[in-house]
Amino acid sequence: MHHKKKKRRLHKGKRQCYFKVNNIELVDYKDVQTLRRFLSSYGKIRPRRRSGLSAKYQRKVAKAIKQARIAGLIPFVPK
Repeated sequence: MHHKKKKRRLHKGKRQCYFKVNNIELVDYKDVQTLRRFLSSYGKIRPRRRSGLSAKYQRKVAKAIKQARIAGLIPFVPK
């Protein structure tokens, strides 16, 4: 009898919201360095399960990224 080896995923627990941990209330669209953390390598906004943000801050970050794109601070497409 052949037994398949089960791959086990280590549970690391809930990821903490970046803004709550660092006590940041205002999500500024001009703070490109911070906003880039929440973009994929393709320039797409990371979903909540990947970014680890709370719902409130995920909305604020999405809005700020869109604002920064319009202002020309973040490109719409990667180079």
